[in-house]
Amino acid sequence: MPIPYAITRRDDGLLIQWDQGGPEVLYPAFALRVACPCAACVEEMSGRPLLDPATVPPDVRPVSLSLVGAYGLRILWSDGHGTGIYTFERLQAHANRSE
Repeated sequence: MPIPYAITRRDDGLLIQWDQGGPEVLYPAFALRVACPCAACVEEMSGRPLLDPATVPPDVRPVSLSLVGAYGLRILWSDGHGTGIYTFERLQAHANRSE
C-alpha cells in the first residue's frame, strides 16, 4: 500500500510527494472536494456521485488534514465538509492517471 513521503496543504490543494526525492504531485482543491468518497457524496451501492459540483464553492480549500491510520487522509474543507477518507491508494492511482 502506498504511503506518502510528504503532504503539504496549500490553499489551491494538496502537494503530495510519494517517494523521497520524487516529484510533488498537485491535487487541486476543487477536484478533490468534488471527488469526496463519503456516504453523503457518493451512493453506497452504485458508487453514483450524489454531490452536485455546482454546490461546491469554486474557491474551496483544505483547512486541515489528519491521517487515518496508515492508509488514508481526512480533509476538513472550508465549506465545512470533512467526513470523507481519501485512501492513499486512490490518491496515488489518480496521480498515475494524470502523468
